[in-house]
Amino acid sequence: MLDAGSGVNSLTWVSRLPSTSWTAVTASVRHYQQIYKSLQPRMREQDQLLVGNWEESDFLSKNCYDTVVADYLLGAVDGFAPYFQENMVRRLKQLTKRNLYIVGLEPYVLAKPNKDAGKIIWELGRLRDACLLLAGDHPYREYPAHWVLSQLKNAGFEVKTCDHFPIYYGERFINSQCDMCLFALPYIQNRDLAGELKNHIAKLRHFALSWVKANGRLCHGADYVIAAEVVA
Repeated sequence: MLDAGSGVNSLTWVSRLPSTSWTAVTASVRHYQQIYKSLQPRMREQDQLLVGNWEESDFLSKNCYDTVVADYLLGAVDGFAPYFQENMVRRLKQLTKRNLYIVGLEPYVLAKPNKDAGKIIWELGRLRDACLLLAGDHPYREYPAHWVLSQLKNAGFEVKTCDHFPIYYGERFINSQCDMCLFALPYIQNRDLAGELKNHIAKLRHFALSWVKANGRLCHGADYVIAAEVVA
C-alpha cells in the first residue's frame, strides 16, 4: 500500500490493515517527525516513511502499488507544489497497480452560505486563509468531487463509487482554526494589522464556541470518498 499524503490519522488506519508492506509519504519534515513518533512502534522492517515532494519527477518513479490512498492529498498539495493537482492525478495513475482511494473536502470558503452554521465555518475558513497568506504561507486549496472524477477518468481510472458524508464541526475544529490564525500573526509584517486580527480572532472564537454551546455542532459541507480502479 501507498499512503501518498500521509498524516497520523491516515497512517494509523493504514497500519492496521492486513498488508504485506506500506509506504507513507509526507512533504513536511515536521509532519514526518510527528508521524514517526506516533507510528514507529507499529512499523515493520518492510514499511517505509518518507519525506518527498511529488513535484519531483524521479521521486518513487519506479514504484507501483496494489492500493494507493490519497487522504486529503489534493487539497494539501497546493501548500507544497502549487497548481500541481492535475499532474498529481497523473502521478497517482503511475503509482497505482489496482485500486485508488481518494478522500477530499468539498470547498467551503467560496460563496457565503445562507445558514448560520455555514456562515461561521465560512468565516473561520476565510480568516484562516487570510492570516496564512499575510504571513507568507500557502493555504490549502480544496477541489470538488466533480473535478476529481473528471481528472480520474482522463487519467485512465474507472470510478467505482463516490460517496459524500456531511461534516459536523465542534469545539475542537473552532479552536484549531483560531489557533492556526494566531500562529500566523507573528509573521505578518504590519503589526497594527496583526493586532486587529488578534482581536477579530478572539471575537470569532467566542462567537463560534457560544453558538455551538447553545445549538450543538455546526453542520456544513461534506467530505467525499472516491474509489477507482486502473482501467485494464
